[in-house]
Amino acid sequence: MDSTALLIAASLNSGTVLAIASLGLLINERAGIVNLGAEGMMLVAAIAGFATAVSTGSDWLAFAAGAGAGALMAAAFGLLVIWLNTNQYATGLALRLFGGGFSAFVGISYTQEKLSERPHFNIPFLADLPFIGPAFFRQHPMVYIAIALTIGLTWFLYRSRAGLVLRAVGESPESAHALGYPVRRIRLAAVVTGGALCGLAGAYVSVVYTPLWVEGMVAGKGWIALALTTFATWRPARVLLGAYLFGFVTMLQFHLQGAGVDVPSQVLTALPYVANIVVLALISRNATFIRVNMPASLGKPFFPGG
Repeated sequence: MDSTALLIAASLNSGTVLAIASLGLLINERAGIVNLGAEGMMLVAAIAGFATAVSTGSDWLAFAAGAGAGALMAAAFGLLVIWLNTNQYATGLALRLFGGGFSAFVGISYTQEKLSERPHFNIPFLADLPFIGPAFFRQHPMVYIAIALTIGLTWFLYRSRAGLVLRAVGESPESAHALGYPVRRIRLAAVVTGGALCGLAGAYVSVVYTPLWVEGMVAGKGWIALALTTFATWRPARVLLGAYLFGFVTMLQFHLQGAGVDVPSQVLTALPYVANIVVLALISRNATFIRVNMPASLGKPFFPGG
């Protein structure tokens, strides 16, 4: 029973990284922009957050630094693809390559650094409950913030006027422009917000999830987050559930190794990526379902003078 509770707790912790990054990418794609540079933004944010945590000792300043680094990189990406009309896919891949190289260069001097002892969080009374206490109520506050973000984003997209405008820009930027909405500025705001959330996820990786700095430590989570937005058909609640599913699969490998299951470690390490491919293959079989839920202008440039 205790091991199951610990597995659930670890899955929530692991899934939080994917949930925050995926929610950011969902905002981008709801506005019609595809950013393949999530992995690069998360890596730069990871070293920015870790360096800030080492210098200040404050996790929250580290999160702010990570979010700022992600927002800055996303702003550069947005200016290129929204105003200069560069190819979204090529620019995103360039951002990924830049982020990987830049973070590796900056992080050389931080490879041997260690953070101070990590604080433990407990929700009074609830944390002491059998099974559900250690499973759900001894998490870092960012786990609960990710859930709150999901609820807030759902309300924003489907219950607010601003969310309706954002979705309209993603569906038909020409129509939104004809109605007088500043399509490019709305898209840039969405891209910067999405970048900030990816940055927050990257900082969480280096400050909380694995409190150290290692080159390339995001280890494909940015790509999984990208796939997760499609897996969730661009809906925040499904993003959260999907993130926890992938978090569970990721943690299951360690649980099985600890239980002495005689399976090669390479197979267990590949489980999250295999699950990713299987899920995408299954949902891709129904092209109509994807087409109905996907923003109509996703990945398409917009020329106001056209």
